[in-house]
Amino acid sequence: QVQLVESGGDSVQAGGSLRLSCAASGYTRSDYCMGWFRQAPGKEREGVAASGSDGSTSYANSVKGRFTVSLDNNKHTLYLQMNSLKPEDTAMYYCVADDLLCTVVTDAWDYWGQGTQVTVSS
Repeated sequence: QVQLVESGGDSVQAGGSLRLSCAASGYTRSDYCMGWFRQAPGKEREGVAASGSDGSTSYANSVKGRFTVSLDNNKHTLYLQMNSLKPEDTAMYYCVADDLLCTVVTDAWDYWGQGTQVTVSS
C-alpha cells in the first residue's frame, strides 16, 4: 500500500517562499508519477503541478514561473518550491501519486496524502 506524507506547509507573507515535500512509501515501481493538488475553502480542488519518474513536469497556468516541482526518484520524494507566493495560493496542498496518470488536468489519481496547509497573508 502506497502512503504519502506531506510536510513544509506554513504561514508566510505575500512575496515569500515555501518548499513542500512529499515522501512516498510502499512504492515498488520504478516508473510512476507524483503531483500536487490544492483546495481552498469554498473552492474546487485545483491541480498544481506533476512530475514523472522520467523527468517530465507539468504545471497549472496559475503557478507557471513561480512554482517548481521536482522528484527525487531514489528517495521517492516529491518537492514543490513555491516562490513569489500570493494570497490566492492559500490552500490545503495535497500530494498525489499514480502508476500511469501524470497530468493535473484530472484528479483521478490513485493515491492521496492528508495535506499540508499553506497560508499566504497580504
